[in-house]
Amino acid sequence: MNLLICVRNDGYEASLEPRKLYEKLDDPQADSLGMVRVVDESGQDYLYSAQLFEPIEIPAQLEGRLFRRAA
Repeated sequence: MNLLICVRNDGYEASLEPRKLYEKLDDPQADSLGMVRVVDESGQDYLYSAQLFEPIEIPAQLEGRLFRRAA
């Protein structure tokens, strides 16, 4: 799973929360444009500038525990 942490939400205050983890959805075209596709606070997936996020890696065991609880 590709996880991103929101580091800025300039202009997207209602859609993105700083310091929150978001799952990066696979979108090669977005990647080529310097964008990322994530499911935001509306529950829909949208494109955002990759500069608003930083990739984050967490151990697989913790990832499983986090997302099992969220489901």
